[in-house]
Amino acid sequence: MQLQAVRLRECCKENYELRIRNYELVDFNLYLMTDRKRLLKTQNPKLETRKLLSAVRQALKGGVRAIQVREKDLDTRELLKLAYKMRDLTNNFNARLFINDRFDIALAVGADGVHLAQNSIPVEAVRNAVKKKLVIGVSTHSLKEAKAAEKGGADFITLGPVYRTPSKLKYGDPVGLDTLSKVSGTIKIPVFAIGGIKRDRIEKVKKAGAFGVAMISEIFGAEDIKERANEINQKLET
Repeated sequence: MQLQAVRLRECCKENYELRIRNYELVDFNLYLMTDRKRLLKTQNPKLETRKLLSAVRQALKGGVRAIQVREKDLDTRELLKLAYKMRDLTNNFNARLFINDRFDIALAVGADGVHLAQNSIPVEAVRNAVKKKLVIGVSTHSLKEAKAAEKGGADFITLGPVYRTPSKLKYGDPVGLDTLSKVSGTIKIPVFAIGGIKRDRIEKVKKAGAFGVAMISEIFGAEDIKERANEINQKLET
C-alpha cells in the first residue's frame, strides 16, 4: 500500500509538472488564424498582403498575442516572404508567430511554432526534427486524435468544429461541448476550441474546459478589429 501511495504521488507530481511546462509554452488563450481572402476580394497579391498585415496589426493592438499564418494557397516563396513580414510585425508586439504546416518556413523566419493538420507530416516526425526549437500545435477533431497528438509531442491542440460553421463543413458534424469537455479533461496539454466560436459562446467553451479559443472571422470579420479583439480578450480573462 505504501509503495502504491508513493507511485501515485510521483505520478501526480509528474502530471502536474507536465501541465505547468505546457502552459508556460502556451502563454496565450486567444489564437488568431489568418485568411487574407476573407479580408479583400482582389487578384492583386500586394493588396492582399497589405490588407492582411494591416488587419493583423489592429488585432495585435487589441491584445492578440498569437498569430497563425494560414495561407494554404501561397507557394513556398510567397509564403516565406509573408512569414518574414509577419515575424517583424509580431515581434513589435511581443506576440507569438505560428506557421501552418510548414515547419521549414517556421524555422527559416524564426517563428515560435508550427501548426499541423491531420494530413500534415506526423507530429512525432516534426518533433524529432525540430526538437525544442518550435512549439507545436495540432488540429484535432476527436478524443482519439487529441490523444495521438499529445503522445506524438504536441504542445497544444485545437479541437473542433465545436459548432457548425461553413469553413469546417468538410470535417463533418460539430463535435459539440460534450466532446470538448471530455478531451479537455483527459489530455494534459492545452485545448483550444475552434469552429463557430463567437463572443457569446466563449463562456460555454470555457466551462467545458477549453484553455482558449481559436478564431478567424469573429475577429477579422469585425468592423473594428482592434475593439473586437480587446472585447474577446476580456471575456477570456474573466
